Amino acid sequence: MASSKKAVTAVKSVKPKPKAPTSRTAKPVRSGPGAPVPAARAAPVKSAAPGKRAAPGKSAAPGKSAAPGKSAAPGKSAAPGKSAAPAKGTVPARLLAPDIAKSDPSLFDPLTPGEIADAVRTLTEDRRLGTMAKVGRYRVICTEPLVVKPPHWMAGHRLVRVVVYDYAADRAVDACVDLDAGVVAHLELNKGQPMLSRDEEALAVSIAMVDDRVRGKLALGDVPQSTLHYWGRSSGDLAFARRSAAVVFGRTDGHASLVAVVDLLENIVTQVVAAEQW
Repeated sequence: MASSKKAVTAVKSVKPKPKAPTSRTAKPVRSGPGAPVPAARAAPVKSAAPGKRAAPGKSAAPGKSAAPGKSAAPGKSAAPGKSAAPAKGTVPARLLAPDIAKSDPSLFDPLTPGEIADAVRTLTEDRRLGTMAKVGRYRVICTEPLVVKPPHWMAGHRLVRVVVYDYAADRAVDACVDLDAGVVAHLELNKGQPMLSRDEEALAVSIAMVDDRVRGKLALGDVPQSTLHYWGRSSGDLAFARRSAAVVFGRTDGHASLVAVVDLLENIVTQVVAAEQW
């Protein structure tokens, strides 16, 4: 027992004595002129915890970048092939239709006298209108440029629409002439009557002015006021099936007094009617 107590006593270590706390006193600050001013220590900046949004109404100061860890989510980059949005009021070229992007503005230009003559010559030389050209009783009513859209085979060609009235066959001819190819691309024959041309209106006035019946019924101061395209009211009327014009005579103040019906096929006055009975 004595030997074991000695062993226990040898194992126990002596506890160190605690040191007395020493207090550090601040050095006295010298006051007065020339005394050094102690530098103030900056307070530690507390950054916002990651994942927390800033308080509402407090926007980030200009020039400061976003908080770390808040970058764009991966996989949300711009889709390949998509360019930036166009400026307001402009249309991207890739959105324009082919008929607009590749159109030629010169195709809408008015026809020149040479183009009109070329179109009429090409039309009269067509074998389908050989009889009309041989008799020569026709009149060109109108000529105008015509433009078609792709993918039509005539897109981009200089086209002319020609409307002709054939007096001998009492029919209308509506054709499309391709000046680039020199052919009649479209031809339509019908019994309809197109509007009067300026030449037909002037012809009807000149025929009515020299007619004895018209001159005998004209009052002092009556002049041609207007020329209208006219159809007869009954099948027995000559103007029911033939191309005719009605010339209205009257005073310059607008009061009509007489109407003369002119047959443009025979170039004669067929009726003379008072304006009150018209």
